[in-house]
Amino acid sequence: MRSIVTQSLLQLSLIEDIGNGDITTNAIVQPDDFGIAKIFAKQELVIAGLDMVSSVYSYLAHEYCQFEAKCREGDVISPNQPVCEIKSTLSSLLEGERIALNFLQRLSGIATTTRAYVKILGDRSKPIIVDTRKTTPGWRILEKKAVLAGGAKNHRMGLFDGILIKDNHINICGGVIPAIERVRKQISHLSKIEIEVETFKQLEEALSARADIIMLDNMSIEDTYQAVKIVNGQALLEVSGGVTIDQVEKLADSGVDIISIGGLTHSAKAVDLSMDIQKLE
Repeated sequence: MRSIVTQSLLQLSLIEDIGNGDITTNAIVQPDDFGIAKIFAKQELVIAGLDMVSSVYSYLAHEYCQFEAKCREGDVISPNQPVCEIKSTLSSLLEGERIALNFLQRLSGIATTTRAYVKILGDRSKPIIVDTRKTTPGWRILEKKAVLAGGAKNHRMGLFDGILIKDNHINICGGVIPAIERVRKQISHLSKIEIEVETFKQLEEALSARADIIMLDNMSIEDTYQAVKIVNGQALLEVSGGVTIDQVEKLADSGVDIISIGGLTHSAKAVDLSMDIQKLE
């Protein structure tokens, strides 16, 4: 079932592209003309977003629509391999073509990028790779689902479902320790506290205040190795800030528990997919 957020995004996308009607399609096809659309990969990719393609056509085709996936979310797809097939009116197929492909290309791009990072970890039990809140506004649920399809994990969905004390919180409170103490007074004993640190001094303060998770913000790889020794299992250790694919293996070898990567979503390149539409006689 679509969430309210994704349903609203879908409706907005259709309004944005179709407006009062597709004047080209309306001039070419009749309302009772039917067709079949097939989406193919034009490169190797990891597929994500099939449910949004189905949703686009379910929304557009009020009377008749058959959607058949030819693969599953997270599958590796080869060039020229079919991804899905849609049978509906030609008008619906043509109107939804670009919107459906936009969703599928963007989300599959995220899944493909994510899989490349995850593969570097091999059979290691840790660290895990997670995403961030650096997502396209309105697309967060979809983009985080694409990260899961790529084999990584989700960090918090938003400000509402996880505590993360960042640099500006620390500045406002006057330091790491008072920030943690202020939060701890307000939350349930079941909640975990994560805090972002930039220096070894802040790291020591976070440990003394019993933070559950400590995020090393933009620390060098050498400093990350040193931080792992300092923490020595007293808290979960996360690294974040400009992590590139070339750094993942060294960071994994350092002994950290979590690597968060904004680039999984904000810098993923859309993959190449195409749609072929034919009239059914």
